[in-house]
Amino acid sequence: MLAYVFWHWPRETVPRDRYRDLLRDFHLSLGRRRPSGFLESSAFEIPGASWIPRSASAFEDWYLLEGSAALDLLDRGAVEAPHQAAHDTVAAAAAGGAGGLYRLRAGRPLGGEARFAMWFGKPDGVSYRELYALLEPRTSAGEPLWGRQMVLGPAPEFCLHARTETPLPAPIAAATIPLNPLFPGASR
Repeated sequence: MLAYVFWHWPRETVPRDRYRDLLRDFHLSLGRRRPSGFLESSAFEIPGASWIPRSASAFEDWYLLEGSAALDLLDRGAVEAPHQAAHDTVAAAAAGGAGGLYRLRAGRPLGGEARFAMWFGKPDGVSYRELYALLEPRTSAGEPLWGRQMVLGPAPEFCLHARTETPLPAPIAAATIPLNPLFPGASR
């Protein structure tokens, strides 16, 4: 399973509540008529992350896909009927954005149930096998570990989603970002 992750922020002239509504409308549209290979999406409001060129909060969308072929179908389908109006409206309200591609390495996707994202790189001197073993108690409990694909995207190499804020084991140094769910929403 792959995730296309998109970070974006509204123009200063666009009220944040309006931007949130436009973003929800777009995710609802995708959920009603899914492009082939598209599984589900979630959207969060996040405080400024170091790779986002703004100090204010931004938004983080996760689009789960069956595989890389579905990325092309999502890319085309998201901007064509029946999603074109919802996409174009929220895109016009955005001041900028950046995206990345992540593969599910272990665990199960939490979608809108995630409340924290722990972003980190592989510590020096730690093999990938050792890193996965360090995280195994978390991933076997269902927390998803996502790994960046082909250095596509500005964020760190790994993201572990969690329902609670719990530090990762040493020597992993993670930036923990709280996630405020917008879609599918906190009541999911």
